[in-house]
Amino acid sequence: MARILIAEDEALLAAEIREELLKLWPEAQVVGEARDGIEALRLLEREQPQVCFLDVQMPGLNGLEVARLAAGRAHVVFITAYDQYAIQAFDEGALGYLLKPLDVAKLARTLQRVKERLASPPADLTGLVARLQEAKAAAEPLRWITVQRGRELQLITVEDVSYFRADHKYVAVVTADSEALISLTLKELVARLDGERFWQVHRSTIVNVQAIKAVVRGLSGKLLIQLKDRPETLEVSESYAHRFKQL
Repeated sequence: MARILIAEDEALLAAEIREELLKLWPEAQVVGEARDGIEALRLLEREQPQVCFLDVQMPGLNGLEVARLAAGRAHVVFITAYDQYAIQAFDEGALGYLLKPLDVAKLARTLQRVKERLASPPADLTGLVARLQEAKAAAEPLRWITVQRGRELQLITVEDVSYFRADHKYVAVVTADSEALISLTLKELVARLDGERFWQVHRSTIVNVQAIKAVVRGLSGKLLIQLKDRPETLEVSESYAHRFKQL
């Protein structure tokens, strides 16, 4: 009996997938349904499904992030309205994909492929997911940052970030009252953040324009950024001083 997790934030679509899936595969067991990525991850840990149907666009952690965390532990089928992501996933390791609205014939073909692959170890989708995230990032600005604190995953909205600071192999996400490390590089963040709101001001710093209180000249003549909710100042390097040319 195959254990299946369905992670889809549209309740009607999730119910339709479950209903049609069980009609086509009565022996399967749906061990959980999630409406967001955080819930999907909890169910993945608790229920140990063999197959995950993951919506690419979900609140919290999106389906690509959940697929990365599920890499090698469960077979993955993506649910998406954006087939430019899905076709590559189908070709490079995911069991398949379902486009919205649901096509029952496509679901039947996907389930056949799932059955054929169940006896094999799940594919490691880490590299594929990274490439899909890059493609997805080109289509929309980053809205959430996922950080790990102990055994918990926490979400920080980018609006709450004061600045990002390169910290050896990691990047520090600095808010008004906390810091956390992520594995994204500054280069990746520059590509994914809204360029109107987040400015790179130094080779090691990206600042949220909304978090700036003032920009002043230090004794050395260099520009220094004062923040609204943080005591430290951020140095602006010559390469990025043009952003503040009015001073």
